[in-house]
Amino acid sequence: MRRVTWILAIVMSAALLLAGCGKKDAGSVVKDLDHVIGKLESYQGTGRMVLQTGQEPQEYQVEVWYQQPHYYRISLTNEKKDITQVVLRNDDGVFVLTPHLHKSFRFQSDWPENQGQVYLFQSLAQSILLDTERQFTKEGNSFVFDVAANYANSGQMARQKIWLDQKSLAPQKVEVSDSSSNVLVKLDFTQFEFGKKLEKDSFDMQRNMTSWDLKSLDKDAPVSGAATEPSAGAASLDGKAPAAGKAAAGKDTPASAQAGAAGKDAAAGTPASGASAGAAADGGKAPATSPGKAAAADGSAKAPAAATGSGGAAADAGKTPAASGASAGGAASASGTGDKQPAPAAAGTAATGAAGADNKAAANSSAGFGLIEPSYMPKGVAQQDIRDVKLGENTGIMVRYQGTYNYTLLEAAPQTQTVSVLPGDIVDLGYTLGVVTGDEKKTLTWTYEGIEFRLATADLPHDELVKIAQSVAEEAGK
Repeated sequence: MRRVTWILAIVMSAALLLAGCGKKDAGSVVKDLDHVIGKLESYQGTGRMVLQTGQEPQEYQVEVWYQQPHYYRISLTNEKKDITQVVLRNDDGVFVLTPHLHKSFRFQSDWPENQGQVYLFQSLAQSILLDTERQFTKEGNSFVFDVAANYANSGQMARQKIWLDQKSLAPQKVEVSDSSSNVLVKLDFTQFEFGKKLEKDSFDMQRNMTSWDLKSLDKDAPVSGAATEPSAGAASLDGKAPAAGKAAAGKDTPASAQAGAAGKDAAAGTPASGASAGAAADGGKAPATSPGKAAAADGSAKAPAAATGSGGAAADAGKTPAASGASAGGAASASGTGDKQPAPAAAGTAATGAAGADNKAAANSSAGFGLIEPSYMPKGVAQQDIRDVKLGENTGIMVRYQGTYNYTLLEAAPQTQTVSVLPGDIVDLGYTLGVVTGDEKKTLTWTYEGIEFRLATADLPHDELVKIAQSVAEEAGK
């Protein structure tokens, strides 16, 4: 009898041991994840990312490629605006590309090692491995980790939940929340493949700039759109020729669209481009120099485009052309004759001293586009003045703010060249990507609606810098 009891005990122990072998706990999953990272050679993933960091949610289609040892390509497409930006890392450095504007920004950085990204497998895996207080559960065919969010350029992001496939440990979904558990970023991967074979020239800057069909960089596929001469209007993202009324090349291109030789930018301290800026703003919808709407006969236009010469291209994709000789701060009369009128002050902006309507109208006229002012100002800050600045032969608008914090905002037509500057970091503004450069004096540079913005400061905290930049899109969209 005693012998039978011992046999039953051994059998039950073995059964329990075998049953336990089929279950994964947090420790064993973390060990497997560390092994995957150790042998990682390449991957390709696609997904849908929604950002809730501004007043309105921003949605991107995301495509990410990685090739050992340090090649990255991330494509972020805003389908609503039909705009794609690409982040590249290759042997030449780190690039932020805006192909439809022929604009590339090259800077020195250890990205992404110094700055985690929600769409990169390495960032997600490291956040799981490093958080000793990680929380672990299982949902269906997924392992779910709740860990600290370590994103250098966002103090709002506190925690993140990461769903991994139980078989391959490939990421399935990510949700990043603030300290109040409000979801700020949600990313759903629709496809993710480890060991994807990628060609080295898939990470080449020039190839990505001239391949307009950014959904596929197949080496044997014909390029759907080629780079034009700098002064020519850019093709749209699908490679089609610009329609009538959109930015066009030739003698009818406004003279103000031509950017002069490089010069030092007083606000940002960055070299200005020497190439001409003829690329169409916002995917070919409006000339790069005229992102504002055309002046209406009744004077109701919010940000009239400058009229430069009798052959100026129509603003806003073929709508009413600006009258010849009309001031950008005033509306065109019904007969087509420009009647100079002061531009209205932007809502919510403290117009003090020289920063009045006449000053704004003059700046708009000289720069060739309507001034876009941020809708957000930190407490205790007031606008001081608006002035023209020369960037080589081109003209931009600089707005100065003073008070609790001091900063300047420079707006200019985008330059068609690669800009190499100081070491910097990529900042996701929700509606576009920006680059922060400098140490004691920081400059945040980004492009939106065909205009390049440079926000320079010596004392603005990073979160305030981002809020101001984000409010530019909110004001431009009105």
